[in-house]
Amino acid sequence: MVTDTKTRRGTRKGSTSSSSSSSSSAPADPLSSMLDGTDPLSMFAAASTSETSALSHGGSGGDLGRKKRVKEEEPIGADFEPWSTKRGEILARFTTTEKLSINLFMGSDRGKAPNPGTSAVSEKVRTRLEELDDLEEGSQRELLNLSQQDYANRIEELNQSLKEAWSSDQKVKALKIVIQCSKLLSDTSVIQFYPSKFVLITDILDTFGRLVYDRIWTMCSDPRTLPDSFTAEDVNDTAKETCLNWFFKIASIRELLPRLYVEAAILKCSRFLSKSGIQETLPRLTAMIRGIGDPLVAAYARAYLCRVGMEVAPQLKESLNANFFDLLATFRQVSGDSVQRQLHLQRVEAPEYLTLYSPAINWILQCIAYRAPEQLLTEMMERCKMMVNNALLLNSIMRAFRPEFVATRATDFIGMIKDCDESGFPKHLLYGSLGRSLACADPPESERLTILNEAWKVITKVRNPQDYMNCAEIWVEFTCRHFTKREVNTVLADIIKHMTPDRAFEDAYPQLQSVIRKILTYFHDFSVLFSMERFLPFLDMFQKDSVRVEVCKSIMEVFIKHQLEVTRDPVILNAMLHICKTMHDSVNALTLEDEKRSLALLIIGFIRMVSFGRDFEQQLSFCVEARATFCNLEPVLVQLIHTVNQLAMETRRVVKGNHSRKTAAFVRACAAYCFITIPSLSSIFSRLHLYLLSGQVALANQCLSQADAFLKAAVSILPEVPRSISVEGKLRSSETFLLDFINNFLATLLVVPDHPEHGVLYLVRGLLNMVQDYTWEDNSDAKVRVYISALPLLAAMSQETYLYSIPKVDSNETLYGGDPKFLSEINKLCETLIGQILDHLKTLTRDEQSVRRQSALAFSLFGVLLAHGDLRNNKLSQLSVNLWNLSHKHGHCETRVSVRTLESIKHQAQQPDMAHLADAIQRLALQSRT
Repeated sequence: MVTDTKTRRGTRKGSTSSSSSSSSSAPADPLSSMLDGTDPLSMFAAASTSETSALSHGGSGGDLGRKKRVKEEEPIGADFEPWSTKRGEILARFTTTEKLSINLFMGSDRGKAPNPGTSAVSEKVRTRLEELDDLEEGSQRELLNLSQQDYANRIEELNQSLKEAWSSDQKVKALKIVIQCSKLLSDTSVIQFYPSKFVLITDILDTFGRLVYDRIWTMCSDPRTLPDSFTAEDVNDTAKETCLNWFFKIASIRELLPRLYVEAAILKCSRFLSKSGIQETLPRLTAMIRGIGDPLVAAYARAYLCRVGMEVAPQLKESLNANFFDLLATFRQVSGDSVQRQLHLQRVEAPEYLTLYSPAINWILQCIAYRAPEQLLTEMMERCKMMVNNALLLNSIMRAFRPEFVATRATDFIGMIKDCDESGFPKHLLYGSLGRSLACADPPESERLTILNEAWKVITKVRNPQDYMNCAEIWVEFTCRHFTKREVNTVLADIIKHMTPDRAFEDAYPQLQSVIRKILTYFHDFSVLFSMERFLPFLDMFQKDSVRVEVCKSIMEVFIKHQLEVTRDPVILNAMLHICKTMHDSVNALTLEDEKRSLALLIIGFIRMVSFGRDFEQQLSFCVEARATFCNLEPVLVQLIHTVNQLAMETRRVVKGNHSRKTAAFVRACAAYCFITIPSLSSIFSRLHLYLLSGQVALANQCLSQADAFLKAAVSILPEVPRSISVEGKLRSSETFLLDFINNFLATLLVVPDHPEHGVLYLVRGLLNMVQDYTWEDNSDAKVRVYISALPLLAAMSQETYLYSIPKVDSNETLYGGDPKFLSEINKLCETLIGQILDHLKTLTRDEQSVRRQSALAFSLFGVLLAHGDLRNNKLSQLSVNLWNLSHKHGHCETRVSVRTLESIKHQAQQPDMAHLADAIQRLALQSRT
């Protein structure tokens, strides 16, 4: 609900102040003497002017030397955790479901006509006061019944309005927005939300501070840029006057809280006025906070002042200490009637209320403890012991100081935690803070077991599952860091005991995942990890599919990274198979390809680490089980086929000389495994390559019938190859891949003996028939290129001794022994292929592109005839010359290649048995396009 009302411009004493400042005594109105020119703004101006003059006309360094020298600013290092990292955590932690409201009193924008009868000074004062009236009176805007998200959105809109007003040169409107937003920090009507409200509104203050500072900096940078280490002497008068004007406006704000926050927001601008401005202002602002009645509001005001102080003058520790000691002094107010009534009205328990102070106290102590000596922690601990209800302070001390300092005093802290009142602040939170420090630094070795026992006595008694898990998660790292699997197993058992009833684990998956990550960080020996009785039952608490898979993936990633040696440990294998099966079973029709690929790579990594040494049968049994377990992930099946083929080759290497009957049976079993598995693959090229690979392995192990079956299977599925395939998400022609496979297949056929029941060259003929019947792309020369590639194979088959062979395998050279009938079959097949090629060349005359293809194919066939043909045959010699001329007829053949070819032929012709090439050379001429 939005309401707009107009309030009359009345006398100043009739306006109300914030609830924060109402508790302080009401002083006389400092602006009542405005007409005589003695208002505090003029006094502030006079003081600033005199100070600036003193700095400008001091002359020698003696006058400056008499002033108290301030230590140069020490830059904050990367080891200081900035406020920005805490912002999100606070917003997420301090939430509410109650309705919120925003009350804004925006002034009018009407102009003021100057009164010619007043003096310049009085007019200047009057103008400022009228602007001030506008800042605090006028249009009232009230937003009610806002949800937390609505509230955050409205504050962000105000932040944007501030920027827009500033960019459109409406500086007064920008200041109005900041003042009104600062007033919201006095409202604690929904107290649980106050820390988040503080974060949202101080964002606006930070924006305003940056805008003002950047504006004045820009004024100083004309015509030359102001150096980062500038002093007040480097600032021009215009910039100083503008800076003073901002401080004057802020000093005129009547209410304490907005005046304090807005001045703190632009505190950095004091550098433009004097060197000691910041040093003098911080104590004054610190003292102002003592006038805030609400201890929670005061605590966050101190936190903001400390934050600004650390940004502009981190070396001024006195202000930080003063704010902290003032904060300690206000703790007695927590048990006072005013606070207790407020908690009763809002139905907030004392422990919950105390946690609202945590971000403020933590930040103040972080600033104090930054690069502080260890002795300071001792002093803080002594102060804490003297306080009543000191649990909140103790918690912040443990979180603020360096973990090394806390760890060396861990036993002392445990003693202090024992003495704390449980009703004021839960002890498990204190142990959680202590555990965070001990996770980063090590306590004395002799005290570690005692520390763990004392902490876990308290943690295990926590009834709320979420509170228990938040604390247990922290101490798991301490346990893993310093103890063995026995203690970690005990901790896991306790977590299962607490989180299983009522399926409490369903609300604690992030913490449970964190436990797993911490265990995996310290336990890389998986035989030790899986020997923990409670580890796998702990994994069973991850019932949600997506979470369970993520946990399994994290385990697999650590296994692959740290398992450096192959294993056959049954404990590891059974556990890892269970984990991998969990990942595999999560795959369904909706699973993305990238996710499938990721899961497959992890499972493949596991399979590669499994080895049973020379127990080949056990290794094969594992592969059989893995095939049944991971049947939905094709890359895993491909890996298993490769593994089994390697197993067959390893068997051959180990057995070496004697190919026993048992070994042959095992190799046949491996071949059967592959033959059964390959058809289940969807990728046609995976099947082709694996058929060829498995056939080569079977051939190497003298399993001729199995090799024959693999090669026949490969030939039989060639027609299934599509004309285009998907490669990395893009459709590409399959022609190149098919030609590569066929060339590899042809190279293997040289050593494959013919089957006695299927005739001469039956595999070669079968392949060529499939190529003949395959539907190639339009305007494709692929079929002819296969024919050209087959000619060298047939030429090699006609030799008395083959170029290569497989030990203990009789190829066709042995089976036929140069039989004339066999050679005749080869010649007939060659003539058929050459005829097919020449017929195709005759068709390539239609256009320029066809002629280019004709030239390339003719030159390829010429090269094959030159390398593998007997050019003493006149017909063959004349054919080669014709092919040469055809390839050069239209000038499409590359001249450099032609020249090098001729040189090679001339070199061969000089050999005694190659003299017939000399005649051919005479007929080979270079031609170019005319």
